Amino acid sequence: MDPIGASTISLFKPENTIKLDATNENTKELVGSVKSLNVYESKKLKCLVPQLIASLIVASFHIGNGISLAYSAVLISQLEEPDSELKATKTQSSWIASVLIVVIPFSSVFSGLMMDGLGRLNTIKIAGIPGVIGWSLIAIAPNVHVIIFGRLLVGISAAWGTSPGIVYITEIASANLRMSLMAIAPTYVSLGMVLTYLGGWILHWRTLAWISNIFIVTPCIMCMFIHDSPSWLILKGKLEAAQKSLDWIHKYQPKPDQKNETYAELQFKLLQGEQEKNKAEKAKQGKKGAKAIVHEFLKPTGYKPICILNGLFFFQHFSGVYITMFYSISFIQEAGSSINAFLASVMIGIVRLIMSIFSIYILKRFRRRTLMFASTFGMAVCMFIAGLYTMWIKEGTTTMKWVPVIALLVYVVSSTIGLLPIPNMLIAELFPLEIRGIGYSISYSLGCMFMFAALQSYYTLNKLFGGATNLQWFFAVVCLGGLVYSYIFLPETLGMRLSDITEYFKERWVYIGFEYKKEEHSVAVHQNGKCHVKTEKTTLEV
Repeated sequence: MDPIGASTISLFKPENTIKLDATNENTKELVGSVKSLNVYESKKLKCLVPQLIASLIVASFHIGNGISLAYSAVLISQLEEPDSELKATKTQSSWIASVLIVVIPFSSVFSGLMMDGLGRLNTIKIAGIPGVIGWSLIAIAPNVHVIIFGRLLVGISAAWGTSPGIVYITEIASANLRMSLMAIAPTYVSLGMVLTYLGGWILHWRTLAWISNIFIVTPCIMCMFIHDSPSWLILKGKLEAAQKSLDWIHKYQPKPDQKNETYAELQFKLLQGEQEKNKAEKAKQGKKGAKAIVHEFLKPTGYKPICILNGLFFFQHFSGVYITMFYSISFIQEAGSSINAFLASVMIGIVRLIMSIFSIYILKRFRRRTLMFASTFGMAVCMFIAGLYTMWIKEGTTTMKWVPVIALLVYVVSSTIGLLPIPNMLIAELFPLEIRGIGYSISYSLGCMFMFAALQSYYTLNKLFGGATNLQWFFAVVCLGGLVYSYIFLPETLGMRLSDITEYFKERWVYIGFEYKKEEHSVAVHQNGKCHVKTEKTTLEV
């Protein structure tokens, strides 16, 4: 998360409460700034409409991302039909599915450079260029090689166009809305998948590719009607444009009582101060050099998070989470279900869409470890049942051919509460501040490598295990392995401060029986327009 976006979280606590270090000499000053903004921010829907509109627009590129993810399932299944004009080998099909993932780490780095240099919205607009070229090449492709190259361009477009939307939302959204607004992105992805499965059910893959261009061009056009991130504008010295952006974002916020400035003007001053602080911190970190960064990764607080995340990525990707997404239609057909594979894929997409919304509450309410245990156990049970009924269907000993699809639906539900989102969330939670940025990039790239390996290995695993039955049981075993691994190594991070997590990695690998130490901290509480500071003790026992 952008440093400014992160800092503003503490300024807009929904509970009007913020934890402070009891030894911080600037406590009074910080409490004052919290009060000056938090007390006067209206939570009425009308006052938050500009943030909602802007977030819906910048995140809309994720619809195209969802289309590109699900399109491989439609394309591969149609290429496998007897009357298909083009034929793909198993190797080519695996590349059709996985080539999107190959380009993500490199494209994301380039996207970051463009975001910093050209702005969040301009990067989204530029991302439309490879997207339109890629989908057009797929639509007119004379052979499979052109399709793969088109998919590669679509992958570059997705990497360039989706990250700026998330960064933009973190920079403009109030803290009480930030998580909800950021959830628009995965919801859009799920919506794109549903639209793709529906389109693949009734349309030819070439027609569907042409239509996909609409969901690339539309976000680019819509971004022309909103203002860029005020944080980025201030960073680039475009102070007048930044003020206009804040005036638009907060145009319905009432003027604070007993203040000469508007709410937008107060925000402008705060962001300017944060920028100066951020520049000073970056200058200090820049003096450390690459050698110092490597030294930080050689510490337990550097290499332990990477090792733990690598294990989680392995269980996440080889549990079948993404394999069933990219190969959903072929996977369902292989299981021998009596339900139409396209209809089943639409149902799976709808379930993902609903759960992407519902998981916002779940992830805020329950501990990470609890959710991982429930998720991996539920996924294992579902895959075991799916494999068992697939075997009975092939043997002709049951007529309940709908069971594998139902089991797959429940499997998807189980994955969305734990194993699918949590490893990605932990990337931003486990590393200390000194190496959080580079740690995020490295871990994200490693996760993509595991995903690529899993997608590439689908046909090999299917052949190795002798068909869908044993492959589904393999996924079940991997899920159980993920449960055991999480029980032993996964630290609890919900509600924990960064200092707590850092201290944990200095001392331990194994989490079983661990107890966080009791510590005192000051809490600034706003009640009836007055600020009070009190001392509390917190602890977490496992």
